Amino acid sequence: MNQTLYQRLREAEGIRLLVDDVMAAHLANPLIKTRFENIKDLERAKRMAREFFGAGAGGPAPYTGKDMVAAHTGMNISEQEYLAATDDILGAMDKHHYDEETKKDVLAIIYSLKNHIMRK
Repeated sequence: MNQTLYQRLREAEGIRLLVDDVMAAHLANPLIKTRFENIKDLERAKRMAREFFGAGAGGPAPYTGKDMVAAHTGMNISEQEYLAATDDILGAMDKHHYDEETKKDVLAIIYSLKNHIMRK
C-alpha cells in the first residue's frame, strides 16, 4: 500500500522534529537568520510550520494560519533567501534520512509556493 506524504514524513512527531531542525538551520543560516531572529513568537511560528507541513502533506489536522501570500506580504523575500530556506529544509530532511521520493515531493510543494512567498 502506498503511504501518504504525511505518513512518509513520520506523521506529527516526524514533522515536529523536522520543523525544529529547519528552524534551527534557518537561525544558523547567514542569508536568512535575521528574519528568524526577529520573529516575536518563535514557538508560534514553529507551531504554524508544523500545521502547514502536516496539512499540506495530507495529515488530519487543519492549518489555522494565514495563507502564504498574507504571511509573507511586506517581507520582499529574494530568490536567494527563498533558495537558502529551501536548502535548509532539504538539509534537515537529509539529517532525518528521508528517502529521495519524499524529498522530491516536499520540494515540489516548496516550488509550488514560490510565487506566493517571493517578492511580496
